[in-house]
Amino acid sequence: MQELLYTIVERLVDDPSAIKITEDAPNEEGVIVFHLSVAQEDMGRVVGKQGRIAKAIRVIMRSGAARLDKKVAVEID
Repeated sequence: MQELLYTIVERLVDDPSAIKITEDAPNEEGVIVFHLSVAQEDMGRVVGKQGRIAKAIRVIMRSGAARLDKKVAVEID
């Protein structure tokens, strides 16, 4: 799942070397939280207008996780 998130985000940003993704252990509900951070100047590209791109990233990640019978959440830091 981490590779999927990286692949999506690297296409959006100007500086792919600044992408950092950390993964938390599943919480009590079984949700794995991915923390995404990018360069400050690329933050707008990842979030998008009114958060549309961020929502789309989350939807893609949730649907990919559902195919693997997992639950994920993406937090953009």
